[in-house]
Amino acid sequence: MDANSDNTELETLIRARYPIIYVISWEEERVERAIRRIAADRGKKVFQWSITQGMVMNAAQRNEQTREPLSALDFVMDSREPAIFLLKDFHAFLGDVTLVRRLRDLILALKSSYKTIIILSPVLKLPLELEKEITVVEYSLPTLADLDDLLEGIIQSVKNNSQVDVTLTHEVREQILKASLGLTANEAENVFAKSLVEKRKFDVDVVLSEKEQIVRKSGILEYYPATEAFANVGGMDVLKEWMDKRTVAFSEKAKAFGLPSPKGILLLGVQGCGKSLSAKAIASLWKLPLLRLDVGKIFGGIVGQSEENMRQAIRIAESTAPNVIWIDELEKGFAGTQSSGISDGGTTARVFGTFISWLQDKTAPCFVVATANDVSSLPPELLRKGRFDEIFFVDLPSLEERKQIFDIHLQRRKRDSTKFDLESLGTATPGFSGAEIEQVVVSSLYDAFSDDGDISTASILDTARQSVPLSVTMAEKISVLRTWAKTRARLASSAPPEPIASVFDIFGADYGALPDTEAAVDESHQPNAGLPEQTIV
Repeated sequence: MDANSDNTELETLIRARYPIIYVISWEEERVERAIRRIAADRGKKVFQWSITQGMVMNAAQRNEQTREPLSALDFVMDSREPAIFLLKDFHAFLGDVTLVRRLRDLILALKSSYKTIIILSPVLKLPLELEKEITVVEYSLPTLADLDDLLEGIIQSVKNNSQVDVTLTHEVREQILKASLGLTANEAENVFAKSLVEKRKFDVDVVLSEKEQIVRKSGILEYYPATEAFANVGGMDVLKEWMDKRTVAFSEKAKAFGLPSPKGILLLGVQGCGKSLSAKAIASLWKLPLLRLDVGKIFGGIVGQSEENMRQAIRIAESTAPNVIWIDELEKGFAGTQSSGISDGGTTARVFGTFISWLQDKTAPCFVVATANDVSSLPPELLRKGRFDEIFFVDLPSLEERKQIFDIHLQRRKRDSTKFDLESLGTATPGFSGAEIEQVVVSSLYDAFSDDGDISTASILDTARQSVPLSVTMAEKISVLRTWAKTRARLASSAPPEPIASVFDIFGADYGALPDTEAAVDESHQPNAGLPEQTIV
């Protein structure tokens, strides 16, 4: 529902003589303007009340004696003229039994008059006695059209200022407005002004920074700046192409074409192969805020707190949309769903149910990127069609992809990758994940820095030979994962999967061979004699 619909509903309720209307909104000024327009059209006066000023009609008509909430209600009862009484932050006093009783007394009197009470508050707090007597209206945040009017007003006010550039292409203007969705009118106005002061133009990143404040205040979601590009992700050409085709998915042009907003993807695969990095790159590609949902923060010790935390996380995610919601290691967050009724009274199951229902039915442009390492731990209902647009399997990088990854990490460490034999590096690291390749480069840098030298192809190869990749120690699990993905997921890379490397592929055929010389017999008395530098457990 947009603001125009809210205004229409408010006017309808006032005309129908609803006695008390509870409006939920942070935007006092915007709601007050709407109420004054309605009052002017209906020939009514507007009185506004606050604990600091009492009942006020205008600057010249202020009643200090009505600062007490009970006195304010008495004022409403005694008033004889058609009017709307706007009570600001009155929810804070609704725990008083006397005030609740006075409001119930007022209801019958208001129904037979042309007077209406509107309680304006950012939160809903109703005593049980008034739940059947008060009508609640949740006032919407500014729409794209509202924000466009606000942006145009700022452009017109500074267009003659030569120190700022307010010219906007249609695409950039749409990006600015989309980034502003979820902000109040006051927040949007402030961040537009901030952008002009900092950048001398309207900048999407500055607008997104305002959403970071909203997310940080929640304490449940974490905001991640969009710093990673898909150029920093080696391989995964199929996933990159899929994402690139949906870059304009949230645009008005796509909506007019009949395209629905994409729901999200589930990335399954081997640890350290770039699933989390891909989530960050997607947000950067689409120029959207990246919000990480830490499922561990959802669960609280108070009865009902976990369920409310999940609902709050969903509300914040939708209010700051469009965005990318990143859920890392999904299977660990919702572990124990099947036994929840026994282990935690069903809390995990209820929280999980709320989450998957939202995945299925959400209409807000929130693109969910969930990652998982252990597919066997995922509840089967999560994998049903409709929860995600696509399930991608991220396998170990192929030879060409390992060369790309070495190239990326060498350049990130300010080294000229053309001076390294990438073919040899890729060939020497079968079964290495992207994270393990990065650590090989980093370890080589540490060794070089310690020796007051620099890294080379030879030094990196020496470091690689001292590392045993996870694919060797977890070969069986990776095989099971690959088998599952063949018929249930889409490969993130077009490169055919390589056979899982054995320890002999990495260290050579003489790995672990026993010494057979007389010298070796003497050495056999030494600790760890005959063993490689790192053994496999």
